[in-house]
Amino acid sequence: MELSGNTFTTSERLDATFAALSDPTRRAILARLATGEASVAELAAPFAMSQPAISKHLKVLEGAGLITRDRDAQRRPSRLDARPLAEANQWLAEYREFWKSSFSRLDELLNESKTGKKKKGKKQKHKHKKH
Repeated sequence: MELSGNTFTTSERLDATFAALSDPTRRAILARLATGEASVAELAAPFAMSQPAISKHLKVLEGAGLITRDRDAQRRPSRLDARPLAEANQWLAEYREFWKSSFSRLDELLNESKTGKKKKGKKQKHKHKKH
């Protein structure tokens, strides 16, 4: 994948993706673009910020490869490009498996602990007979 005319490594693409996603305005813009293309004015409408401020966010998203922008006469519509999100999701999936496995081991330990405490409790309840 090429971002801004340069070839980036997987690590650099992930860095750019997560940096772009770190801002709530940019995440909201991506959510809006998931419903279809939009102009800068349409994207700026729900925010209390200027069109130039939205344009700066769009440049970050475009630089990360998360959106594409076209020229359509006076309009410059933006479109979502979800490929970097798929790559980030793939990276996160590896950690999801790690946590799933860790939680499974924790569940086993907790179950063993509960079972062990019950057995000990039963033994303590029995009174020894005096001879």
